[in-house]
Amino acid sequence: MLDPQARQFLQLMADQGVPPAHTLTAPQARQAYLKRRSLSQPDAPAVAATHDHVLTHNGVDIAVREYRPLGSQAHDRLPALLYFHGGGWTVGDIETHDVVCRSLCNASGTSVLSVDYRLGPEAPFPAAYEDAVASFEWAVAHADKLHIDAQRIAVGGDSAGGNIAAALCLGLRGQAAHPGFQLLIYPAVTMRPDTPSYHANGQGYMLTQDAMRWYTANYLSQDQDADDWRASPLMATSHADLPAALVLTAGFDPLRDEGLLYADALSQAGVATQYVCFERQIHGFVTMGRVIREAQTALTLCGHALKRHWAGV
Repeated sequence: MLDPQARQFLQLMADQGVPPAHTLTAPQARQAYLKRRSLSQPDAPAVAATHDHVLTHNGVDIAVREYRPLGSQAHDRLPALLYFHGGGWTVGDIETHDVVCRSLCNASGTSVLSVDYRLGPEAPFPAAYEDAVASFEWAVAHADKLHIDAQRIAVGGDSAGGNIAAALCLGLRGQAAHPGFQLLIYPAVTMRPDTPSYHANGQGYMLTQDAMRWYTANYLSQDQDADDWRASPLMATSHADLPAALVLTAGFDPLRDEGLLYADALSQAGVATQYVCFERQIHGFVTMGRVIREAQTALTLCGHALKRHWAGV
């Protein structure tokens, strides 16, 4: 059964006449996604401090917003979560995921670094992945200034952001500096979806097959990019020796089954992996805390999983 609050939100979207993303241009879709926050997101919770940074890599400026949790002091050396927002590699930014990052920051007791990576179609694959690598390297190099522990940096994200985080863990595997944990919230892990949930949930539950095809077309330059593990982490030849993971999915999400497949691939490769499915929820629900109470439940769960991991529990 679909969560009644999720059903009410879908009806609200219909009543408000919110156009499907794939019927808009990318700039129009970005504005619509940003504007939609007032319908779905709660007020931003207070944190101890925020700071905006800009890193430059190969002539590209990448904005990063830093959050420090309530109760922390400015010079406390904290673990960190490098976070990549969702939005189909096409929409979304630091502002659309401000509430999510604040909630994760307080729930985990860690510093959160939200990355404003480049988007398609203006900056197609592998631009987002390259920005992710650059932002991780920047966080490690500036750990002292950021008052974070360079040995305790997790990566995470929702939807397209989960895709980027998973790919980043694969790309940095075996490196001296690599993520210590991966938080994957309904991640898109294959560019060639053909699962029961893709077919069963591809219409009527927020994220549609039409939208997925539009997002993918905006991100990938050519069809063979879909088989690159940086775009489709599920297609990597091995998932061994990767960071411990929490994979969270939603029952009425077309991405549900690929998230489970990825969790299983990690577990089969010997990676310590937790998997949780919010069976009655839709794609994107963690950003909808104004109308869906389970959004905060999920974010608290994610934060506590991070806290327990760094505590060695």
